[in-house]
Amino acid sequence: MAYSHRTVLLEPAIDALLSPAFGRRLPAAVVPPLDGVYVDGTFGRGGHSRLLLSRLAPGARLLVFDKDPVAIAEAQALRAVDDRVEVVHAGFATLIEQLDRLGIAQVDGMLLDLGVSSPQIDDAERGFSFMRDGPLDMRMDTSRGQTAAQWLAEADQEQIKEVIADYGEERFAFQIAKAIVARRESGPLRTTGELAQLVAGAVRTRERGQHPATRTFQAIRIHINEELAQLAHALPAALTRLRGGGRLAVISFHSLEDRMVKQCFAAAAHPGRDQARLPIPERDMPQPYVTLLGRVQADEAEVADNVRARSAVLRVAERTDAPLSLDEAAGFVRLPGRPAPARRAGKGARWSG
Repeated sequence: MAYSHRTVLLEPAIDALLSPAFGRRLPAAVVPPLDGVYVDGTFGRGGHSRLLLSRLAPGARLLVFDKDPVAIAEAQALRAVDDRVEVVHAGFATLIEQLDRLGIAQVDGMLLDLGVSSPQIDDAERGFSFMRDGPLDMRMDTSRGQTAAQWLAEADQEQIKEVIADYGEERFAFQIAKAIVARRESGPLRTTGELAQLVAGAVRTRERGQHPATRTFQAIRIHINEELAQLAHALPAALTRLRGGGRLAVISFHSLEDRMVKQCFAAAAHPGRDQARLPIPERDMPQPYVTLLGRVQADEAEVADNVRARSAVLRVAERTDAPLSLDEAAGFVRLPGRPAPARRAGKGARWSG
């Protein structure tokens, strides 16, 4: 069965990588096809990559990453018709290892479109949606790792509570965890429908317009795929491998991810903030590692066409020439909660700072 996918913030994301006017209130100008090395860290179904390729020169290179075998098959099909594409079946947290493997020291731009894609949500067999009954899987990479059903069958009540509270920001995490553990006495949870029904019974009040299982499903998915830990590896890696003037554009869909990106970018843009009141000569203060180019959200027209765009936030930072080590860059990232184991750039978009 084919599943439709509409790429969120398509034009703004590619403008963020390529347009000199992005974030600077400069007059729009035609940008000629660019050379260089670019990275799409979350290929998905290739919407961003295809538009990016259309604006790159014949000598450019595009590395596309994804953990999902279905997405990789799509990427390989694109590679077959465009040899500028290099396909990497791995998560973006492996950026440095993959660049080293390919002999690439620096890149000119990198895009991360975080979270789960529409085809993954719409395919009941993937187990991401509480609206479609299917196996309780939730793995981005179905070829490896523990499923959500397996984790829920083994984790203790405290572990389940912490994951749901930290990654779902769910105030009824204790009640939900207690209900899940009690349910195991009569048999394991095997399907998304069973879990959604159980959570609905444990959540005493519901947020307007939101299914009571929304936060729980988000939390378990983040935990199973180690999404925040992966992001915590990728952000400093990207900052250290961007050449001066190169840009990192990140699209997030929930507050935990967006907060991590915002805090990382702010720390890299103002590394001397904690020393500002000390008697240190300005010449000895740390220089900014990035320039912030703002935040973009989907406009009303895009949200009306694709409701899943309503929570999307695009943040963009441009690398300066200041030297930056991986250890320094890692210090800009803070993981929310407990560590996981192991809005106008384009047409019609809304700007904010």
